[in-house]
Parts: sequence; structure tokens; C-alpha cells
Amino acid sequence: MGLFDDAVPGGNISKPIMIALGALLVGKLLGGKSEPEEAQRPGQPANAGADDGGLLGNLGGLAGGLGGLGGLGGLLGKLAEAGQGSVADSWVKPGQNEPIAPGHLENALGSQTISDLARQAGISEQELLAQLSKVLPAVVDKLTPQGQIPSQAQIASLLRS
Repeated sequence: MGLFDDAVPGGNISKPIMIALGALLVGKLLGGKSEPEEAQRPGQPANAGADDGGLLGNLGGLAGGLGGLGGLGGLLGKLAEAGQGSVADSWVKPGQNEPIAPGHLENALGSQTISDLARQAGISEQELLAQLSKVLPAVVDKLTPQGQIPSQAQIASLLRS
């Protein structure tokens, strides 16, 4: 059914993990200290330019904590900073995907991001990390068929399909 159904053993990614992946890969949470949704910058209309119910609204502000990179690029950057660069590279490049341990994923993303994702997905942090560490390599692999990192808009449309 979905793009990622063959990405994981068993053939489907649970809805909570899809929610977490969407947040992670489209850069919803990877901005460090982001303002709450309501705290718009003065003169900014709410969710300017977002036509999909606001999921992508305010990406600029949220991605600011990653030097302007949110989403997949920011995620890969965080993994590299945490010493998991060669693992993340193996997901992007053709060939075998190296596994990542849940603990390494937590170190790379930070406990705040993990707790935000778990809360958004409605599952425990342990469950989130266990599942994300299984599906993330395959999902990143699927999103980068030619070893190219797609834009956040492309990822968002893939996740919606």
C-alpha cells in the first residue's frame, strides 16, 4: 500500500512510527528550541505558505537550529555529528544498510527530540527508539534511490502518498 511497506520486515510501519518519521524527516521537530506553534513572529501570518494543514508551516523557524537544515539532511547531519556518519552514509548510498543501535539513535537525536517524537506518536520512548532504529535505515534508503537527498517537499509528498 504505502511507499515504505516493503522497507521493513513484516511489511508495514505502524501508524505511530509513520507519525514520528514524518515529524523527523520533514523537519517538524529537529530544530532544538523551537517556539510553540502559537508564537508567530510579528508580521508572519500563521503558517504562511503551508497548504497542507500546517504540517510544514514554520519549517524555517524550526529548522533554524540545524544551520538551516531540517528534515533528512538535518537528521543525517546529526547522525554524523554523533559519530554515526558512516552508518548514515550506508543508508543513502546503494548497497547494504548498516544497522543503528537504539542508543546511538537517541544520542544523535537528543533525548528532547526523542521524547517529543514519542509524545507525538503516542508511544513510549523505548518503543519509539526500538522501532525507529529498525525502520529508519530502510526508509532513508528508499528516500535516496540514487544517493541523492530529496527536498523536504518531496519527502512530505512521499509520506502523504
